Amino acid sequence: MALKASKLKVGDTHTERIVEDVKRTQLVQYAGASGDYNPIHTDEVFATKVAGYPSVFAHGMLTMGMTGNMLTTYVGDGRLTKYGVRFTSQVWPGDDLNTTATVEAIREENAKHYADLKVETVNQKGLVVLSGYATARIDP
Repeated sequence: MALKASKLKVGDTHTERIVEDVKRTQLVQYAGASGDYNPIHTDEVFATKVAGYPSVFAHGMLTMGMTGNMLTTYVGDGRLTKYGVRFTSQVWPGDDLNTTATVEAIREENAKHYADLKVETVNQKGLVVLSGYATARIDP
């Protein structure tokens, strides 16, 4: 079901759990799907002994993709017109992630309606791991 301008107001929020207990298997699967085999994401020995991290951690684009999936579910398939993010902290194995989309503006442009959204994904400690924006075409 698509969002409607008549039912939205600035400040409305929508929150979803996008992943519970990030698994190392997910990191390896994403490496294979994306072709990004940087060992800081999949090789514990490299990540800890060579790179100095406490563990392997998720690809930023994996977090972006999971967040984008939540947005598509919220606004409707094929309705996102803009989506951009900034990665603000690592996502570690075992993390739970929640994403919140906040309506910042509802506007009309060229006889089409749009909602501008602020997007934040946080871990179980409340630490923002991704922040960004999105614009979605909405019904009147």
